[in-house]
Amino acid sequence: MSRIPKYMMVIEKIKEWIVNGDVKPGEKIHSENELAKMFDVSRHTIRQAVGELVHQGLLYREQGAGTFCSSPMPVNQGQGKSQSNLQPTQNHGKNIAIITTYISDYIFPSIIRGIESYLSSKGYSLTISSTDNDLEKEKKCLEAMMSRNIDGFIIEPTKSSGYNPNLHYYLELERKKIPYLMINQYYSQLNPPYMMINDEKGGYLATDHLLSLGHEKVVGIFKTDDMQGICRMKGFIDAFRDHQVPFINDTIISYSTEDLHEGLTDKIKKLVANRDNIPTGIVCYNDEVALMAINILREHGLNVPNDISVVGYDDSTLAIASEVKITTVTHPKMQLGLDAAKWIVNAVENGGKSGENSILYEPELIKRNSTKKLKKHVMQE
Repeated sequence: MSRIPKYMMVIEKIKEWIVNGDVKPGEKIHSENELAKMFDVSRHTIRQAVGELVHQGLLYREQGAGTFCSSPMPVNQGQGKSQSNLQPTQNHGKNIAIITTYISDYIFPSIIRGIESYLSSKGYSLTISSTDNDLEKEKKCLEAMMSRNIDGFIIEPTKSSGYNPNLHYYLELERKKIPYLMINQYYSQLNPPYMMINDEKGGYLATDHLLSLGHEKVVGIFKTDDMQGICRMKGFIDAFRDHQVPFINDTIISYSTEDLHEGLTDKIKKLVANRDNIPTGIVCYNDEVALMAINILREHGLNVPNDISVVGYDDSTLAIASEVKITTVTHPKMQLGLDAAKWIVNAVENGGKSGENSILYEPELIKRNSTKKLKKHVMQE
């Protein structure tokens, strides 16, 4: 049975307060100290939870005043599984569906806000559903959406690194000339239009940063059931090639969606258990994994960055949620959502053809205080 991280339990409880009306729009929530005592967790955990809720748009901060509730939340949005209409469908011929892996987690709220802001300005309604990165749920989402009056689809693929048994649904959309756009990754078997970041370059930038700081014993942690993870891993390997650093058998730790919490936690703990063989740097699949690694390192008495440097990916709010601000790689988030909305509207209004090209965004490295030069490297310079 997987263990739910403490910050996630805090998030779900605060969401419950918002749904039930225990905290009303514009009302101030408890202070960090009060919440820490209430949930019997550290202030670090509270900052992490509140930062994510701010990122999701459910809370907002006012300088010197505190943190406040933004707006009521639909019950099903907090669950991240059910369909959620952001706007009632009023205009026939102006209905867009978005199928994403998750709704209320991580960077997805920012992407969805970018999509919704443009669609609403053009009089389009938006229906959202979530697959939880599960292929059977993707099938159900596609069937449900295709039975409705949907004019275009924005889709984040589910487990995109392997064969997808739902490809025939996308081919049916093509046959019916219903446009669809894939975001963050795509199904290579379809060669569809897409908008995503250059993840291979991003993985390279993250790894090159550590190797350039004199780290030679660098471990990469990558999710391997989606294309993003595979591409980031490729960039990781290429950086080792260019720096001519030995690549040993245990240089990469891989995990799948189902392993994220308990399975991956055990692998990271095993990594740091042998003090004679601990890496000096870790490149992580994303900021969520980076923060998980930092917490585990702290539990084992290791300091970031003095003992181990850590790099994340996506430049999410989690990267600045704790006292250790994480060096990370950028993700366009809101801009991707905005561009995706413009693309799909253009396609719908031009008979199924957008005329716009796919977009591959260029990543950048954001340096913060989770990485540092090795002392021996400083002495050599």
